[in-house]
Amino acid sequence: MKRSIKVVGAIIENENEEILCALRSPRMSRPNLWEFPGGKVEKEEIIREAVVREIMEELGCNVEFNNVFSDTTHEYEDVIVNLITVRCKLISGSLVATEHSKVIWLKPESLTSLIWAPADMDAVNKLIKEGV
Repeated sequence: MKRSIKVVGAIIENENEEILCALRSPRMSRPNLWEFPGGKVEKEEIIREAVVREIMEELGCNVEFNNVFSDTTHEYEDVIVNLITVRCKLISGSLVATEHSKVIWLKPESLTSLIWAPADMDAVNKLIKEGV
């Protein structure tokens, strides 16, 4: 039986209505695919706490949780991922990609120019449809 994990992905928007996109590094599972930064929700941790912790760990900055954007489950070959994407606001710090190969800002209509991790596609499509 495949293991299931719950992860949170941060949809961080800037003042130009661009969204932060993160490229998974070659040393990560599903390397060289784009995703919303974030990570595993620890046992007994709520989504709000998880996204704040994960963004500090991965990008060295503070975010404020706004609201849940989407909740989807994707089955990979080796794991079932329940991805909860949340809208966040950057509060302080400067972005430093410590785990990802790179991070970039893109307008919603340009998100499909990247090759995304399959679990993130529902949120990507919803962002494009809404235009942020």
